[in-house]
Amino acid sequence: MNNLIEKNSLVRRTSIMLLNVGICVSLGFVNAAMAQQKPDPALQKMMQSGFKADGIAGLDRIQQDETQAFCSDPVFANGTTKAASAKREAIQKRNLAEIQQPSDGKYVGDWKKGEAIAQSGRGATWTDTATSAVGGGCYNCHEIDKKEISYGNIGPSLWNYGKSRGYSNEMMVYTWNRINNSKAYNACSNMPRFAHFKLLNEKQIQDLMALLLDPQSPINQ
Repeated sequence: MNNLIEKNSLVRRTSIMLLNVGICVSLGFVNAAMAQQKPDPALQKMMQSGFKADGIAGLDRIQQDETQAFCSDPVFANGTTKAASAKREAIQKRNLAEIQQPSDGKYVGDWKKGEAIAQSGRGATWTDTATSAVGGGCYNCHEIDKKEISYGNIGPSLWNYGKSRGYSNEMMVYTWNRINNSKAYNACSNMPRFAHFKLLNEKQIQDLMALLLDPQSPINQ
């Protein structure tokens, strides 16, 4: 009987010890994740020495804003803690709030010009000027037209985008926002923030909208 009591006591003490260890490990993981948000001096030094300003490509491009810093940290960005989730939601709300709707109230432009923008990957490099036209490079990540034989698949297919989703005002606003700043819906989206970084202007975005949402666009046939 005494041996049984001693064994039960040992089991309880062991269980409590393991629970405490688990709590400490969990708290340590959270603290480590939070600490990851602080810039790494060694990494910053490597970045500064590994790049040089040339033409319109300045060193300001390697200075991360809050969104980029959050998404560059795999521990924190992929975390499921309340702190990580709250941070992610705050970043998405901030990116959504900065999006401006079309100044003339028109979401859809010229799909032919939009196709040219989608095909072009030029612009914003050290060989360009500040006035050089910048393309959307959409085919780098998306299938858009079935006739196109070379395209990326990081993003979803956009073939029949409007035809399959409809042409409602809600879809217009959602698509406009996605092209402007996709991080408004997914903090760590791979899609560039075209308007945030002034890569595409309002007219260009309207033309891309036409490629996706004009019923006459070839991708909606």
